[in-house]
Amino acid sequence: MFEIPKVGDEDSQYDGSRAFVWLADICGLSVDLINFLVCQILALFFASFFRSYLHTSKVTTNIRHAFGLTLGLYFGYFCFGQQAIHIIGLPAACYIIIRTQNPQIIQRLVMLVSLIYLSMVHLHRVYFDYGSYTLDITGPLMVITQKVTLLTFSIHDGIARNEHELSKSQKFHAISTLPTTLEYFSYVLHFQGLMAGPLVFYKDYIDFIEGTNFLKHTNVNSKFDKVDSKIIVEPSPTKAVVKKVIGSAICAYIFMNWITVYPIKRLNEDEFIENTSFFYKMWYMMMATTTIRFKYYHAWLLADAICNNSGLGFNGFEKDGNPKWDLISNINVISFELATNIRDAIGNWNMGTNQWLRMIVYERVPKKYGTMLTFGLSALWHGFYPGYYITFISGALIVNAARTARKLFRHRFQYSESSRIFYDILTVITTRIVMGYLTFPFILLEFKASLRLYLNIFMCLHIIGFITLYVLPRFFSGEKRSPQSQKTNSVPISTTDSLVSGSVRPANKDDKIKIAQSNNAHNYEQIVDDLANNSNQCDINIKFITDNNLETNVSNNVGTTGVTNSGGMAVKAVNEDTICSNSLSNDTYDYRQQTSTDQHLSKKIRERIDSETRNIEEFIDKTVTGIVELRDDLMRVNESEMYATKQEYGSGIAGTDTDGLRKRNLSEGKNEVEIFLRKEINNANVLPAVLSNGHE
Repeated sequence: MFEIPKVGDEDSQYDGSRAFVWLADICGLSVDLINFLVCQILALFFASFFRSYLHTSKVTTNIRHAFGLTLGLYFGYFCFGQQAIHIIGLPAACYIIIRTQNPQIIQRLVMLVSLIYLSMVHLHRVYFDYGSYTLDITGPLMVITQKVTLLTFSIHDGIARNEHELSKSQKFHAISTLPTTLEYFSYVLHFQGLMAGPLVFYKDYIDFIEGTNFLKHTNVNSKFDKVDSKIIVEPSPTKAVVKKVIGSAICAYIFMNWITVYPIKRLNEDEFIENTSFFYKMWYMMMATTTIRFKYYHAWLLADAICNNSGLGFNGFEKDGNPKWDLISNINVISFELATNIRDAIGNWNMGTNQWLRMIVYERVPKKYGTMLTFGLSALWHGFYPGYYITFISGALIVNAARTARKLFRHRFQYSESSRIFYDILTVITTRIVMGYLTFPFILLEFKASLRLYLNIFMCLHIIGFITLYVLPRFFSGEKRSPQSQKTNSVPISTTDSLVSGSVRPANKDDKIKIAQSNNAHNYEQIVDDLANNSNQCDINIKFITDNNLETNVSNNVGTTGVTNSGGMAVKAVNEDTICSNSLSNDTYDYRQQTSTDQHLSKKIRERIDSETRNIEEFIDKTVTGIVELRDDLMRVNESEMYATKQEYGSGIAGTDTDGLRKRNLSEGKNEVEIFLRKEINNANVLPAVLSNGHE
């Protein structure tokens, strides 16, 4: 059975508090997990206190910084004991570099120092606590490394680079002023994200501390309301927090029940390898890795709920006016588990780390080295267990093979609704099997044990990957396009300058798209993949009606622009301004459509899942709303009783006009409220959530 070393065992290197050993014995968990849960639950309540009583309308930003930093340091010491010195040492060394070195090179120096520091701690764990699953300081240090490197790259972009050299995301996150000591350490060590993340950009964190994060987004329904545009009501995160806490609890329950049925350590047992069938081994790998994922789901959802409960993570409004609290979310459970290909699965897993790797590596190196350097940094950041590198190397092979297989076979299932449903179901199941096959070394950690199991199942998916890459293309052809589509190779070519974080860079009139001609169908897929990778939140549909050797001016404004090619032929470029199209025709080829079906299940299955999800959300919404309404009713009842008591007390005093006294008090209170609101409207942009029922 899978067991985590208890405090007091000879092999345990855990140095955190032992105050809850008794609770660990009762629950059957190790004390490190109990300490983690205690800290996160306390953080959830302190987050509510932070949002309500340390609001920007009540205290200064320095107090908010100091509170978050102090509580973060306490949690760090409680969970890690003397090891907590590292969560101060690493950012302190990096801050010295930020303050003393040239902005032209600080990003490289900080990355070098932080990775060396993190690597030394990783090596210490490998040497003294090899293969242990005990909670240790490497987890928080990995998040701190992300923050300090991301911060220094933003400082470098804001101080040492010209604006025209920056991409859209780099411009948005660029920092032109060095942070103060309090701001820096508060950002790195704040209690909301110290234990399990999520990663947050420095500018987003400062906006949250200063209370300006709500100014960036306006409710879409506000234009229909006769409300002064200067007043922005802070939305309540209560519903989002409740949903995420419930989801986290469900994931923890699943993990606790399945871990006894599918312990990962069994993959290393002689009895399992020698006495089980090939298909059972494949099934067990899939289920064991799925079980471990639910532990991460639990931690990430709870961490996201903590941030949201403190007011961090607001990301605008839905079309129906409901607030979104997914700015720093680290996981999309349903999209990951129902992904139809490896790329989509990776995109919905540990999204903060994906964004970090893209921001500091992929966007800043030559394209031909981007993937290799990104995988290399990811492996180094995770540590030095051999299982990590087996997973990354195998993953590179399987991802390329999956892309090739999709090009060769996907179009053969797109001729009817039933065939598309079958293809989606098949690819979902295949992705689950492949994920188990690829990721069990990542969890098992050991090289010998991982290789032994791979050889016992004949390296089956590795062999299939090589066959798919080098043999099948000789016997199967890719998708056959119509003569018009083969003749037309006009595609919207975008870079990270134009599509970042779901936003579109308006093109200048001088911007042109060179229409390259090629008979290789793989070029289409590569361009579509690049477009999909650069735009995670915004679907763009640009239809081109072109001929050979055309140059088309592109604008993001709604409308139709006439264009003339070198031969004098008039051409139209129609931009529907970020509206996704679902149609294909012989005259126009929608390149976005080819990837959209790979990102989700078929329409019918997706509608069913969405329906069930809405039912659960409605139930939670009604429950939370009922609790809030009950609280308001109780407050009104108490208020009525208070007035009744005053009236009775007043009647006992000779000739006291209680009605007049009550009316006068209410009138005075009303005048005070009106004066306060008028003052806030004139002097502030944000109406404090205390007045807007934002702090429910």
